[in-house]
Amino acid sequence: MTLYDVPAPAKLNLFLHVVGRRADGYHLLQSVFVLIDWCDTLHFESRGDGALARHDLGAALPADDLCLRAARALQAQSGTSLGADISIDKQVPWGAGMGAGSSDAATTLLSLNRLWGLDWPLQRLLALGLTLGADVPFFLGGHNAWVEGVGERLTPLDLPPHWFAVIKPAAAIATQDIFSSPLLVRDTDAAILAGFLADVGTSGLMQGYGRNDLQPPAQAACSEVSQAARLLEARYGNSRMTGSGSAVFARAGRIEGSESAPVATLPPELPAGWVGRMCRSLERHPLVGWARD
Repeated sequence: MTLYDVPAPAKLNLFLHVVGRRADGYHLLQSVFVLIDWCDTLHFESRGDGALARHDLGAALPADDLCLRAARALQAQSGTSLGADISIDKQVPWGAGMGAGSSDAATTLLSLNRLWGLDWPLQRLLALGLTLGADVPFFLGGHNAWVEGVGERLTPLDLPPHWFAVIKPAAAIATQDIFSSPLLVRDTDAAILAGFLADVGTSGLMQGYGRNDLQPPAQAACSEVSQAARLLEARYGNSRMTGSGSAVFARAGRIEGSESAPVATLPPELPAGWVGRMCRSLERHPLVGWARD
């Protein structure tokens, strides 16, 4: 009745285009999401009294975070009488645009589905996950993906493995502020998957495809995003913000064979309060197969 050391990996947006807006105000996006090996670690213990409790093993999280909301939603819709103690070792920075909260929620759904013996199929979890957040279905799906709509339309991709240098400035950016900014371009021409795949076939991700439409308003709101981008650009010749920020990444080299050490290193002496890591892309989510098709 326990599951320990369950990973919740972060993601990077290789590009992010805003291609329109629905009548309900939600923005329509195109992106490629790539899983990386920067992970939170969660532990789950089943409870017979129906209570749900979260225990923070590192940085304190908001009182009602996405993983608790995911647990409550699954408990309510399944009708189970069981509860759980959920412990989180938080390593992925929040407010970074790396999907950490959504990944924690997806790992919670997959883990409690197994721990409580619910045996929900993946499609049922995907529908529930979308009610929690647009990025949750990606982490449930388990594969790097071409993403469209508000985040619910996923086309799995096989991408060459790469190193990424990722820096998270001390500042965090509210996603709502970025999407409400008058600087945000909302009519980027829609891309096609074949064009992206052709670019990858030529450059192996190293030239960079498209842009992040959220980056200009984020840089206007937070000078640290611009500072991080310049730092990575000077070292690697490229940089891009992920998601709605404030984390910025650079493509730092393709992984060849069984190579275990990064081909580059982070810039030395990051400013106080900043965190960074050399990350490997993941071929698939570590929990692929935890819910039946």
